[in-house]
Amino acid sequence: MQRDVLTRLFLHGAGRRGHAAWPGLPESSGTFLEFDSRSTIDDQTRALQDSPHQAIVFAHSIGAVPAALAARPMGVRGAVLVEPALYDIVRGESAIERHIGIVVEARAQAEAGNLEGFWAILRPLMFGGSFDPSTWEQEKPLAQQWAVTNLPWGHGVRAQMLGEIPTLVVTGGWNDEYEIIARRLVDDVGAEHHVLPGAAHRPQDHPGFVSVVERFELSLR
Repeated sequence: MQRDVLTRLFLHGAGRRGHAAWPGLPESSGTFLEFDSRSTIDDQTRALQDSPHQAIVFAHSIGAVPAALAARPMGVRGAVLVEPALYDIVRGESAIERHIGIVVEARAQAEAGNLEGFWAILRPLMFGGSFDPSTWEQEKPLAQQWAVTNLPWGHGVRAQMLGEIPTLVVTGGWNDEYEIIARRLVDDVGAEHHVLPGAAHRPQDHPGFVSVVERFELSLR
């Protein structure tokens, strides 16, 4: 990415944190935030509101939730949302409600102390493949992490929170949920949408990501 006077803030999703969530970009590209795994969406939103204003905010997956909630208070210059998990703005869509229903069912198992039952439900949804008892011990730490991670709905996010903010949405074209969310942002706030297939949930790893972002940033000048 070009070196210039733009201030960029990078928000990670539920997995990798900091610069590790955006490995295709130089560390000099901006500030790569790293939220504690125990932080809530409210914690993250408050932290963002204390960040530099007039920044371009990059957010991946659930990172788009605090980004949207803090966008107006921050006076962001633009938003780059990568596979944004803004489920609140598309409630009622069948693919969205199916996903939420499965996660709620899985979480109920975890809360009842049945972590294996939780993983048997969640693993096929999030990672593909059925539960395999022979790999349970290796996967147990990941299951424990996902049993308590923040959920991306129920935060009162509305598409209009990004109204009048130049917004680029980048998806991987592999999952109907993210494409539905992207279309809603296009329809409701005039977002620009690009599909970069081949990298699934991490289109920021696609070789074409940087050029798409550079064109968007040029439009902000």
